[in-house]
Amino acid sequence: MHGIPADVAAVPSQHTGPDARTSAPRPSGAGTPWWIWALAGGLFLLYATLSLRIHQRMLSRSFDLGIFEQVVRSYATGRLPVSEIKGPDFPILGDHFSPVLALLAPFYRVWPTTATLLVAQAALIAVSVLPLARWAHRTLGARAAVVIGLCYGLSWGLASGVGYDFHEVAFAVPLLAFSLTALGEGRMRAALWWALPLLLVKEDLGLTVIVIGLVIARRGGPPARRMGLALAVAGGLVALLVALVVLPAFHPQGFAGYVASHGTDPGQGGGLVELARRMTVGLVTPETKVATLMLVWAPTLFLAVRSPLAWVAVPTLVWRFASDYVAHWGTGLHYSLVLMPIVFAAFVDALHRRRTTPAGLRRYLLGAAGVCLALLPSHAFWQLTEPATWRTDPRVAVAERLLAKIPDGATVQASDLLVTHLTSRTSVSLFGWADSRPDPQWIIVDTRVPMERRWPLSVPAEAIALERAKADGYRTEAQQDGFVLLRRGQP
Repeated sequence: MHGIPADVAAVPSQHTGPDARTSAPRPSGAGTPWWIWALAGGLFLLYATLSLRIHQRMLSRSFDLGIFEQVVRSYATGRLPVSEIKGPDFPILGDHFSPVLALLAPFYRVWPTTATLLVAQAALIAVSVLPLARWAHRTLGARAAVVIGLCYGLSWGLASGVGYDFHEVAFAVPLLAFSLTALGEGRMRAALWWALPLLLVKEDLGLTVIVIGLVIARRGGPPARRMGLALAVAGGLVALLVALVVLPAFHPQGFAGYVASHGTDPGQGGGLVELARRMTVGLVTPETKVATLMLVWAPTLFLAVRSPLAWVAVPTLVWRFASDYVAHWGTGLHYSLVLMPIVFAAFVDALHRRRTTPAGLRRYLLGAAGVCLALLPSHAFWQLTEPATWRTDPRVAVAERLLAKIPDGATVQASDLLVTHLTSRTSVSLFGWADSRPDPQWIIVDTRVPMERRWPLSVPAEAIALERAKADGYRTEAQQDGFVLLRRGQP
């Protein structure tokens, strides 16, 4: 263990030229300073606290936290993953390829609650701080490691993921951080092995694996070139196999159903014309996409784009900006979670490769810290400073009492924000969602959801649906503070 030394100067390379640098011997991680572990531990507590408080205040969504809990619960009981929220016994491997979620099954068996997923996500993201901070410490000095570790750990992209429930791509965050750190340090074999599991996280990450392989091939000697090209080929083949065979095979409607559920409207110009537009001018229009692109690189003062590691971000940016789903274009939700380890790994790499002087390093670190602090109030981590986060609405206790009336194992339809409080012990789907299991034993609805959180039904549509349920034989079991609990009458 070491204290924080006072050095801030960049550590000069022992080699000359990029090829020599990438052939440097593998550095040991045994000397990781205690304060890097403390930094990661502190960020873990921050992430877990924010996620758990959001859930405790009944602000978690069915899409996607409820879906993922049902998937993990399936694995924990020895079944192929299904999600009742997506549809009755819907096989989730026909929607997205994320078998990595099975790793959470043992933990869920011990602690069968939504909190298991939220704490696991916090741990996965916090672990990603370690390789980046250690790399910065070895190459740029202790103060650089502190600043880069904090700026990364508090970055807006991580905040958008932590503040929006749980997502499978949390597994990709440490894998990318370890892989790109190894790549930057010239440990090409380690970079390859850390990248390979990305193929089990989500189908689109196969494209990311291809680029990592190409960067390995470009930066290394002949053995690394062979490894990199093999990784790129493997990534491409697995991505094609998953997209063309695995996902359609699991989808209830086969290939046509899978394409329809993930397809996009080709528009009036025809499929090829529309595809060409999206892959050219469509990548920078509307202006939301340009704003997002600027914000992705702004935390590093745009220096990260000078590193070859920045190419690893391209597949994610392209598929997002080529999509016709508006949420993919902006900075909300979780879609930038996987970009942050890439951006900050490229930042460390660029600072090291250009042999930044001590004065230049100080300027970059001050600038990065300034951007981080300026962005904090506009993203989810700032919620921890707001009094409302630490107050619990009295209606939460009412909801918990009514939810407790629903027996374990029952079939239920529930409002969006109530679903995740039933996923661990019932077969729950979404009230008002067309694909939900029909004729559940119980229905529970919060009729006072604020307009900005209301989905999928408007207030009038929800009232009509409740009256229709009563007309179909459901009787009111309880009603209090806007919550309505219905039970199906005996035939």
